[in-house]
Amino acid sequence: MSSILPQNHAIRSSQRALDKIGTIQRRFSTNRAKNTSRHVLLPARVYCISSSSSSSSKIATITTKPPPVSEPLTYDPLTPITKIKTSNNTRSVLNDPSLKSTWAHRAWMASGCTTVLIPLARSATGALDSHMWAGPLIAGCIGYILSDLASGIYHWGIDNYGSAKTPVFGAQIDAFQGHHKWPWTITRREFSNNLHSLARAVTFTVLPIDLFCKDPTTLAFVGVCSGCIMFSQQFHSWAHGTKSKLPSMVLALQDAGILVSREQHAAHHRVPYNNNYCIVSGIWNAILDESKFFELLEMIFFFKFGVRPRSWSEPNSEWIEETEIQSIPASH
Repeated sequence: MSSILPQNHAIRSSQRALDKIGTIQRRFSTNRAKNTSRHVLLPARVYCISSSSSSSSKIATITTKPPPVSEPLTYDPLTPITKIKTSNNTRSVLNDPSLKSTWAHRAWMASGCTTVLIPLARSATGALDSHMWAGPLIAGCIGYILSDLASGIYHWGIDNYGSAKTPVFGAQIDAFQGHHKWPWTITRREFSNNLHSLARAVTFTVLPIDLFCKDPTTLAFVGVCSGCIMFSQQFHSWAHGTKSKLPSMVLALQDAGILVSREQHAAHHRVPYNNNYCIVSGIWNAILDESKFFELLEMIFFFKFGVRPRSWSEPNSEWIEETEIQSIPASH
């Protein structure tokens, strides 16, 4: 009798241990079904003591493992990994040839600068000979003020109407409308690449005036106005620049309101994308926006020609700015 009790006790101990193993396996199966992203293998080792007789006892070790997991094991780190989704349309700026200046661009820039300097030089010479400086100076200031207005009207027009297929202006329309999606590319363009289109337009427009006009006041107005319009794209580029990377003189001119500031132009790239069009000094932006000047023009165009401006539509993927991502070439 005394030999049977220890044996029964050992059997009961083994049964309790096996019951615990079954419980662990069931919990494991339930957890695996609930969370398939984590698979943990739980080995269980049970020591059962059994006695075949009162005079001898043996210690047996039984190792029980859960059934093998058919799904592949995955690693779930403690720190979440942020996935960055990129669009196929995101432009890379590393070694992009479209942002580089060519010799043709440089030639047009030289032509445009020469065309602008000629009326300024002739105006200064005429004022020096006649000792009448007031007229050319006032005309120059008016030219500077009106150049900002002209840049705003032109910017509004190509932002809202036409496409890349539009004759004559198609390239400029495509560039300005695409600028809303990739505004940072303008800061990566080389100088002549950024300004050559306006330099070409100034050459053809101002050169005839240089040849036939002799009035110092008119020449001063033409020289300053055309020069500010030609360099407006550079002012525009500086308005997108990082403050720490801009020359101190440019920062001083922006802070003084002589050149369009970064804060003012940033509003143009926010919803509803229909204000702050002027990019020379920005002095006309508040006047034009508060008076609803461009909204009036849009209504006239709509009722006269039945053409809706882009600013009337809900912003889509063409308006939404994409973050600058520089692609890194693979090393293999």
